[in-house]
Amino acid sequence: MSGPGREDVERAAVALEGVAHRTPLFRSRTLDRLLRAEVVFKGEHLQRGGAFKFRGAWYALSRLDADARARGVVSWSSGNHAGGLALAGRLLSVPVTVVMPHDAPTSKRAAVEGYGATVVESEAVRREEVGMELARRKGWTPIPPYDHDDIIAGQGTAAAELLEQVDGLDLLLTPVGGGGLLAGSALAASAYPSVEVVGVEPAVADDAARSLQQGRIVVLDRVPDTIADGLRTRFLGQRNFAILRRLGVRVVTVREEDILRALRWLWWRMKLVVEPSAAVPLAALLSGALAVEGRRVGVILSGGNVDPPTLLPRLLQAEGDEHLPSG
Repeated sequence: MSGPGREDVERAAVALEGVAHRTPLFRSRTLDRLLRAEVVFKGEHLQRGGAFKFRGAWYALSRLDADARARGVVSWSSGNHAGGLALAGRLLSVPVTVVMPHDAPTSKRAAVEGYGATVVESEAVRREEVGMELARRKGWTPIPPYDHDDIIAGQGTAAAELLEQVDGLDLLLTPVGGGGLLAGSALAASAYPSVEVVGVEPAVADDAARSLQQGRIVVLDRVPDTIADGLRTRFLGQRNFAILRRLGVRVVTVREEDILRALRWLWWRMKLVVEPSAAVPLAALLSGALAVEGRRVGVILSGGNVDPPTLLPRLLQAEGDEHLPSG
């Protein structure tokens, strides 16, 4: 299984031009002063479908032949891949079915159905099993949420854009769940030898960090209980794991309280309404999990699909940094 290369990300970028949004950048002078670094955020929460996942989903569907498009596709996801695939299916006239866990965020399921896709409920640990069984029975093409060459290449276009928009990055951070965004970003950054790529994941969902440390894919016993619902994966994709190892990518972890603190910073201080998964890289900066003094850091804000009734009470109860001035 060779997996995609940097040239595949470049081809995906050409295909997505004029389809995916070229998302904007954001800065905070207060954050730069606090960290003694330059931090640039790429707003993929403003991408079509509300997350970077649209990039890979649209690119994967666009590569299907006419017969596969007519038959339809199936996938499994807790939210953002489901939404991105549903939107891409509507744009490309491809029927989409998504297996989602019973406890998927209400807003994410509503978005999937709003785009015209069919939702099949399942236990979280059986999503892929149910999806593959549907593919066999119905003749649908399975489009996995992260372990797929075209998905990885499409996700990598977010980092490729960021690296074009900002000169001289030293460090590129992304959240990591199944590894599609991180692997695609590492491929994109391989054209820039001075850029270090680091993934960040919740400490309670540390399968990626453990996998890279142990040199094998570690599978968690259960679906992680983290506020970062987009990162509740139990294991890395095989293609992603191979890319991360080959390119020397490392992964650090952060605590749940650090994720909440970072989320409050983005919402209250920078006025950026992102979902918890998107705040995970900033959590690594604010907690000191990564030393960044004197460095220019790029951070991909992965998504903005939030469920306010569930999230707001936790945000309001968490400790924050409201005493610091805005800006």
